[in-house]
Amino acid sequence: MTALLRSRRSAHRYRLLLLLGGAVAAALGSFWLLQVIQTTGGDDAQASRSNEPDYYVERFNFVRMSKTGEARYTVTGARMIHRPVDDTYEITLPVIHSLSQDQPPLTVRSERALAVPDSSKIHMIDKVEADRPASATTDHFHLKSDYVLVLPDDDVLQTDRAVDMTLGSAHMTGTGMYVNNATRELRMAQRVHGTYPPRAEVKAAN
Repeated sequence: MTALLRSRRSAHRYRLLLLLGGAVAAALGSFWLLQVIQTTGGDDAQASRSNEPDYYVERFNFVRMSKTGEARYTVTGARMIHRPVDDTYEITLPVIHSLSQDQPPLTVRSERALAVPDSSKIHMIDKVEADRPASATTDHFHLKSDYVLVLPDDDVLQTDRAVDMTLGSAHMTGTGMYVNNATRELRMAQRVHGTYPPRAEVKAAN
C-alpha cells in the first residue's frame, strides 16, 4: 500500500513537472516571438525613416557644363527631393533642354523624373513629350510616351514603351525606340505603323 502511494505521488510530481515545463516553454516562446516582431518592426521603421528625403529644392535650375566651360544642357523643375538610401533625386515637372551649338536643340518634359546624382541618366515618367524644332538640316520632331530614359551627355532618348512620334510630315507609332539627336539616328523596335504623305509634285512651267 505504501509503495502504491509512493508510485502515485511520483506520477503526480512527474505530471506537474511536465505542465510547469510546458508553461515555461510557452512563455519563453511568446517572449521570443514578441521580441522578433518588435525588432522587425523597428528595422522596418528605421528603414522607412532613413529613406525619407534629407533635403529638397524648390524651382531649381541645374546647368551641365562641358570641359571647355560651355553650357551643354539644363535641367529645371518645380521641386527636387533627395533620397539618401539609393542616392536618387525625384523631380516634379522636370524639363531638360539641350544647349549644344553643334546639335539641334532638344527639349524633353514630363510630370516627374528620377535622376542619378551626376544626371547622366534621367528617367522621365508620365506624359513625356520631346520636341526639336525644324532647322535647315532637320525636320520638326515631336515624341509622346509615358516613359523615356534620357542620356543627356550623349543626347540620346530611349524607351521600351509605346511611342507616338511625328517627324516632319510623317507620323509613326510603335513600341520601343532609340533616338540619337547628335547622329540623327532613329530606330523603332516593334509594332511600327507609319503614315507618310505623298511628296508634292513639281509642275513644269509652260
